Amino acid sequence: MLFPIEIPSSIDSIPIPSGISARIELARERIQAFQDRWDRPQIEQFVAGDYALVWQTLQWITDSVPRTGQRFLEWGCGFAVVSGLAAELGYDAIGIEAEIDLLREGIKTIEQWKSIDSNPTKIELIHGNFLPPGADSLADDPTLPSLGHPLPEAYSKIGLNLDDFAIVYSYPWPGEDDFHELVFDRYAESGALLVQFCGPNDVRVCRKVNSPITRRPETFD
Repeated sequence: MLFPIEIPSSIDSIPIPSGISARIELARERIQAFQDRWDRPQIEQFVAGDYALVWQTLQWITDSVPRTGQRFLEWGCGFAVVSGLAAELGYDAIGIEAEIDLLREGIKTIEQWKSIDSNPTKIELIHGNFLPPGADSLADDPTLPSLGHPLPEAYSKIGLNLDDFAIVYSYPWPGEDDFHELVFDRYAESGALLVQFCGPNDVRVCRKVNSPITRRPETFD
């Protein structure tokens, strides 16, 4: 089962280092240019998240929330901004992306960040399906965007399974957050964290637990 973790209301007051703000701004400029292009079809499923709020959430998790390890996985990494932010915080970050054009942009993001950092972080970006084998059977709606990628699962490429990751991040399309939670609950390791950006000012964190919990959600000052 998944156990919600209460995020402090002051999360958006966590300072963002100037170097991180600069990286986010560079990525936003490239994303806007990518979305403004008229010479190629739009990738409708790609929407940029609130990367500043995601950074603050990951910083808070790093400082305050117990974790099972340092492996971080981004489902549908797009421009790989969140994977990059996780790596900046010291996580071993991997991003999986099904759209090859977005994967190329993610690689450009990391290359751009490396050009302004004398001690660049290491990030692995993989082309493939982020759903583990058999996970699509958990969906009660066959039209969910996460099901629309006829690509092999990506885990065999990296020699890891979903239960090898301490943190998984996703930006679910409206109406599929429950599906992402079901997949995480089925395949993640006990103690792992799921971080979801579900829209403006809506970041959720939950932990997988193997036994029923009757106390209140975890809270942190």
